[in-house]
Amino acid sequence: MRATLRRLPLSRMFPGLSPGGVLAGLRENLSRLVPAERVDLATALNEILARQKELFTAQSLRGAWEVVAGLGSGARELVERRLRGDYVVDEYGLDEEFLDLCRPFLKFMYRRWWRIQTTGIENIPGRGRALLVANHSGTVPWDAVMLAWAVQEEHPAPRYVRTLYLDWLTRLPFMSTLVTRTGQVLACPENAERLLGQDQLVAVFPEGLKGIGKAYAQRYRVARFGRGGFARVALRTGAPIIPVSIVGAEEIYPMLYRVDTLAKLVGMPYFPITPTFPWLGLLGLVPLPTRWRIRVGEPIRTDTYGAKGADSFVAVEAVANRTRDAIQRQIDESLAARKSVFR
Repeated sequence: MRATLRRLPLSRMFPGLSPGGVLAGLRENLSRLVPAERVDLATALNEILARQKELFTAQSLRGAWEVVAGLGSGARELVERRLRGDYVVDEYGLDEEFLDLCRPFLKFMYRRWWRIQTTGIENIPGRGRALLVANHSGTVPWDAVMLAWAVQEEHPAPRYVRTLYLDWLTRLPFMSTLVTRTGQVLACPENAERLLGQDQLVAVFPEGLKGIGKAYAQRYRVARFGRGGFARVALRTGAPIIPVSIVGAEEIYPMLYRVDTLAKLVGMPYFPITPTFPWLGLLGLVPLPTRWRIRVGEPIRTDTYGAKGADSFVAVEAVANRTRDAIQRQIDESLAARKSVFR
């Protein structure tokens, strides 16, 4: 007798995928918001609708089209020369010509879409090694991109920022080539020490996946910095640590729920449910036009400990906690100063 196969519904195989499961998760997460936070979320969503006419004016659409047209024309020439093998990259894969191609888009996102206000940029040295340490957020790591661009756009002596990225990014289509061509480097102590040993500017986000995967109710609460690996690297190389706070990125994709079962199915660290995704399809991937504030704090010296400080748990913990406290303090001050998510 032939056995018959039972077809289990997707909701039985992956309970978190069922509409009931998602709605239950949304209710649970929203219930964790205090009344003031619920009002804040509702106000933010209402402001998005109110600002549509302001964002999508003829002038802004014309500017966006110029960016797209510029990328298209430049990309054709770029592809043709690359097919001939006519291009140069540095030892980490940075392709300056490719980065130049991205500049109009990055400038549009920095100046027009998120209207980023950067302060304290003078705290970043124009030359020599330094380690930028920032809070992480936003579901998609746009904050790392905009921090690197802020140094290009605002600093009197623009420098490339070598951001250390997690390996899960390479699992996304085209992402491995993109991060390499823009000069970013896989996160590990060896790479960090090598870059700093070459007197480069390195950026790290010690919260890692805990930062970009935070729920809306946990926004702007800096997560633990793990085992303080960045502090150990800074102590070993004598590089100053520059605390950086980024406010505004938490709301570009307000994560209301995470479908972990689906994330495992597609090989991602999390699958977010936001007010726009997946309800609006690909349109839901467009980040919300919040107003960002990037604040660069005063450098924290590490050379006073000496290289042996890297082997001291007390020294590593002290530097890591001091950095985390500085970032949290800057975040709190920026939040107190802003009028709303979009202003």
